[in-house]
Amino acid sequence: MNDSQLTVELGSRSYPVYFRTAARTELVERLVALAATGRLLLVTDTTVDALHGAALVGALGAAGLRVVQATVTPGEASKTIAGATAVWDAALNGGVDRRTPVVALGGGVVGDLAGFVASTLLRGLPLVQVPTTLMAQVDSSVGGKTGLNHPTGKNLIGTFYQPRFVFSDTAFLETLPARQVRSGLAEVVKHAVLGAPVLLDALATLGPAPADLVALRSVTRAAVGHKAEIVAADETETGLRAVLNFGHTLGHAFEADAGFEALTHGEAVALGMCAALELSERLSGLPPRETHRVTGVLAALGLPTDWRAAFTPAVFAHVQRDKKARGDRVKLVLLTRLGEPTVVPIHFHDLGSTLTALAAQNTRKTT
Repeated sequence: MNDSQLTVELGSRSYPVYFRTAARTELVERLVALAATGRLLLVTDTTVDALHGAALVGALGAAGLRVVQATVTPGEASKTIAGATAVWDAALNGGVDRRTPVVALGGGVVGDLAGFVASTLLRGLPLVQVPTTLMAQVDSSVGGKTGLNHPTGKNLIGTFYQPRFVFSDTAFLETLPARQVRSGLAEVVKHAVLGAPVLLDALATLGPAPADLVALRSVTRAAVGHKAEIVAADETETGLRAVLNFGHTLGHAFEADAGFEALTHGEAVALGMCAALELSERLSGLPPRETHRVTGVLAALGLPTDWRAAFTPAVFAHVQRDKKARGDRVKLVLLTRLGEPTVVPIHFHDLGSTLTALAAQNTRKTT
């Protein structure tokens, strides 16, 4: 296994994911090679721009590239049609053409937004993902999902659009707050639960304020490797790829109910996974000891585990508007064992009554 890169195998659209540390010179060289007409569109947010944007733009300019830049406000509020319009305007006013690469420099919001813009502008521009958060490095930058939010839910507008390459540099994580690192580790836990349970032991040793870049690069490589295998087998989520939604149906609902602000994406997914684990015990026979193993790792990483405190009728209303809903049912990812996911269509009435029963059971135990 090559620890410095892997390939997402998609035939003629296969692409590499590079795992590096402090490798801006290499990134610039790869972008220069891709920018056939001497310019690129850099999409970032104001926080990332202040930390990393000026240095990258300066290096690109010194290498002879003209940079058209679109900088948005950090946070989910920018992942909307209005946010996309602002980027489209900056791109078109800057004179981009059909061979101009779109470079996403930022976390998951920037990656999703830039990916959507690249997939739609001039009927498709080359895309490069340069994730600067652990969440984006381990999950959202790989696989080609783009998405915008709608007032009724998260990621309800989007496309499948693969990048030309992903450049995952752990040096970006040195400026990341510990809470955001923990948020990214929730997605690593997800990949461990779905296909690499042995990774849980490594995660349990990281603690709530992980700063070891070597260890983070190792778990990132493992998580991306698992995701790449699934994407290669089911690019557009017609079957197997659906398992990657483990914890996300309820997680997105928790996140939306909190206004996309009070909870990070990873914190919401952690709560969603805890609920899904208990549902798995009730509906698909997951042994309780395996639930306890996973929730113990989440707690050791400083992530929330008490999904009941966040569960309300409004949260369940968001579940009913989930993009995976079909009529009066939603496809929920459950586990029979760690490493053995299953996708189960559940009637909303049955899901609601089961969640309510679990919450009531907990209340009786703790009063």
